[in-house]
Amino acid sequence: MLDTAVPSPGLAARCVRALRSPWFRLGLLLALLGGAVAGVLVLRPERLLTGGWPTHLSGGTALVLFAAAYGLCTAAFVPRPVLSIAAGALFGAPLGTAAAVVGTVLGSAVSFGLGRLLGQEALRPLLRGRWLKAADRQLSRHGFRSMLAIRLFPGVPFAAANYCAAVSRMGWLPFLLATGVGVVPTTAAYVIAGSHATSPTSVPFLGAMAFIAVTGIAAVVVAWCRRGRGRAGRGPADGSDGSGLEG
Repeated sequence: MLDTAVPSPGLAARCVRALRSPWFRLGLLLALLGGAVAGVLVLRPERLLTGGWPTHLSGGTALVLFAAAYGLCTAAFVPRPVLSIAAGALFGAPLGTAAAVVGTVLGSAVSFGLGRLLGQEALRPLLRGRWLKAADRQLSRHGFRSMLAIRLFPGVPFAAANYCAAVSRMGWLPFLLATGVGVVPTTAAYVIAGSHATSPTSVPFLGAMAFIAVTGIAAVVVAWCRRGRGRAGRGPADGSDGSGLEG
């Protein structure tokens, strides 16, 4: 009689362990992000949003679809200012701001969920550097306050902040609340600029651009001051001579 080959139970168990491996999930996350970025580069969804909206879509349906598209695009690293300007051009300031904020929260939830599910377990053991540990401690212990500061001041890439926050132990609720509250000022400014883009000398457009410029300068000043305090705080106790080089 011919023996029928039976798969080894050990092989099946090894396959299951490999699929559950943190590094396999991290690889899957990187593959998803790479595919999303490639899709954005090829399809250029921001061109569809800024170049025109389907004429048969209007009212609440258009707002919901725009917010969903906004969220997916931000999760795929499309710059939020471009989408916020599009929201203002398509829907005006009040409705455009609402759609952009909802889309922002949706995109941050998608990014945070993917990072937490697929990347956290593999990346947390790599948080060994002093600065990485300090950032992780700040996000984990003071999640709402830290994320609110990140959202209020521009300069930190939106999607990158989402995925970095997912690696920390920050909870879902403080992350989403801080995002929803913190993005309102700058998002509204970009939306207002988009809604008045055809009249660049108008008061609303100039006021929105001034607000964007002031917050950008403030973010640079705050970052510079924090950097200076960090250097001044390093002394003989941590093996530094104050020059910024470790001994």
